[in-house]
Amino acid sequence: MSSLSDASALREAIARLRDAALAFEQAHAARIATLSAPRQVSARNLLHYIAVRQTDLRPLQLQLAQLGLSSLGSLETHVVAALDAVLDRLDDLLGQPHPPRAAPACSFTQGAQLLQHNTAALLGPARAGRDVRIMVTLDTAAADDPGAVAGLVDAGMDLARINCAHDDPAVWQRMAAQVRAACSARQWPARVQIDLAGPKSRTGALQSQGRVLHLRPQRDVRGRTVEPARLALWFGSGSPPAAAGAQAVLPARQVAPALPARLPPSTSLQLTDARGRQRQARLLAHDGALLLFAFDRAAYLEQDQPFSLHADGALLCRGVLDGIPAVPGVLRLQVGDPLLLTREPCPGQAGVRDAQGRFTQPPQVQCTLDAAFTAAQPGQAVWLDDGRIGAVIERCSTEALHLRITHAAPQGSPLRAEKGINFPDTVFRTPALTDKDVADLQAMAAHTDLVALSFLRSVHDVAALRRQLAALGRGDAGIVLKIENRQAFASLPAILLDALAHPAVGVMIARGDLAVELGFERLAEVQEEILWLCEAAHLPVIWATQMLDTLAHSGLPSRPEVTDAAMSIRAECAMLNKGPHIVEATRFLSGVLGRMEGHYAKRMALRRPLSIAGLDVPAAAQNPPASAESDAA
Repeated sequence: MSSLSDASALREAIARLRDAALAFEQAHAARIATLSAPRQVSARNLLHYIAVRQTDLRPLQLQLAQLGLSSLGSLETHVVAALDAVLDRLDDLLGQPHPPRAAPACSFTQGAQLLQHNTAALLGPARAGRDVRIMVTLDTAAADDPGAVAGLVDAGMDLARINCAHDDPAVWQRMAAQVRAACSARQWPARVQIDLAGPKSRTGALQSQGRVLHLRPQRDVRGRTVEPARLALWFGSGSPPAAAGAQAVLPARQVAPALPARLPPSTSLQLTDARGRQRQARLLAHDGALLLFAFDRAAYLEQDQPFSLHADGALLCRGVLDGIPAVPGVLRLQVGDPLLLTREPCPGQAGVRDAQGRFTQPPQVQCTLDAAFTAAQPGQAVWLDDGRIGAVIERCSTEALHLRITHAAPQGSPLRAEKGINFPDTVFRTPALTDKDVADLQAMAAHTDLVALSFLRSVHDVAALRRQLAALGRGDAGIVLKIENRQAFASLPAILLDALAHPAVGVMIARGDLAVELGFERLAEVQEEILWLCEAAHLPVIWATQMLDTLAHSGLPSRPEVTDAAMSIRAECAMLNKGPHIVEATRFLSGVLGRMEGHYAKRMALRRPLSIAGLDVPAAAQNPPASAESDAA
């Protein structure tokens, strides 16, 4: 910046930004008027931010920085106030009087206070020394383990998350009761959130690979057995009891002659395993009808496997093995392979190849999302198993989607049942609130503080949830909007503006699904844009998906996830998933957040045009469909 004329041009550019912000607010005045007074402040500020972010601010930011002025790098909570402050300083530099202006919609301090107030209203009070709340997903076992929930609260859990995609209402209600009891004993008001399952798209069941049990002894580096594989056989009636140290406990059927009451120490189990190999196991322990055997060599046992017991060269009895679990099916897919997604819920199959290795029948698996078969189009991308396998749609009908694999591991990627399927290019018009969600909401309405809406795509989904909560007398329950697909991200400005009508609302960044839907290379950018928009609306954000997963499952954190945990300071809440070491992970995250808050300060960020800064709401959005059927139509 070399002259006052340059400063004058800069002032004009900032003034144009301010005028655009106020004009955009005025264009949406009717929508603002429907909100409560505090929410009107937030709505006006959000609209100002959307208007300003339609401009590439980077040239202006660099010029302001050269003058030692605010670079507008942290204007989210108070847009017009920030612009006014810069204009005043430029007027001082130019020797001009400050022109009269109306007070900004939101001052510097008011913006921060509104965000803090809305965060407390949704997520509860902050702990001493840590403002960022911690949410923990409860395991099924927590329903009947008061010590587990109490340990989480003591370690720093502020919110307990119940995933309604698993278990049933009876289990969820016991989970919620455990949280209430633990909080009452500690006088700490941890809150309960239920995550509605929503219309999740997953792979269906796969044809089993058979009922096979692999017994594998532990060996040293020279292949010598250091710990045998242990198998318990139950010769009694009814369900077999537990056997300490046994890899499996199997019932023995069709035993003839009957098992002797007394067995010599030399008793051994002999069989020919699934590979045709002779195997012998020695008797380790004998407790009535329960016998424990040790295998020094690996064995593959199948359902109805014949066996015999011998002692000192004499046959004691013969029988067959029962109760061997089925091995889950798996498809191994390579680049170039076909894959058929079926609507009919029949078990998937691995396909049939000819002598040249070409598929005469393609591998197939059910897709659980019915809407995919009416909405998907040829040429659109499909991602399976959290983005591990990529494909493109070649042909489609109302009963099947014919895919071609485009991305897989060099040696092929396995695809199993209950794995996610993402359609990032497909526009769906199905409601986020399913019949199951409505039933689950009814069962849990009296037991929850927050309701997380999964797989929402439009403002209509938020309105449908609010109507359902009001009908249940729970219009006071907090709402968490899970942003996990391309449509929700693209519609986020409109979704936030409408969501401000609810008294307690926040946003969850579901980073796993977003990475698949928008591309892993865009995830960091997308996270920032969601954080910025929510801050402009003064709404709290929950940072979710795979936070400290390695620590929660193994007990030791990885270096990348520690950095990720530290970055969650950008949000108002960080979410942990379940795992055997979840208490340690909760305590670790609490410590990281407490230390980061001791010296964290936002740095200047350069503001190029925001990819979702538009708010082009069609007229239909003002009059949403009366039913899910009309919306789908």
